[in-house]
Amino acid sequence: MNFILDTNAVIYLQKGLLDETLPHGRIAISMISEIELRGFPGLVTDQETRLLRFLDSIQIIGLSHDIKEEAIRLRRDHRLKLPDAIIAATAITYGAVLLSNDEHLHGVTGLNCRKLALKQ
Repeated sequence: MNFILDTNAVIYLQKGLLDETLPHGRIAISMISEIELRGFPGLVTDQETRLLRFLDSIQIIGLSHDIKEEAIRLRRDHRLKLPDAIIAATAITYGAVLLSNDEHLHGVTGLNCRKLALKQ
């Protein structure tokens, strides 16, 4: 696993807002991101179709014991919201780079986090 996409990265990708292509390598998301993306109440049919097609093309990582324990540590040490803690813990556990524009995540100890360039 090389890269984990944060929920905001998938949204930027789906809306065509990225000013760069995703880096080469294996890409995955946390199941938390899938829940956030598919559970958005304003999602219309063609957006959902594109989203489901994208989700079928990547790995979705569930909640393991190791991810759970790392998320607990992150919540304690960095006061992260539960979804952010699980997503960050997924990247840490898999030794992956988290692609996210969430500024709060960029200060997390032990998390390799990279910002995505957006179109102006």
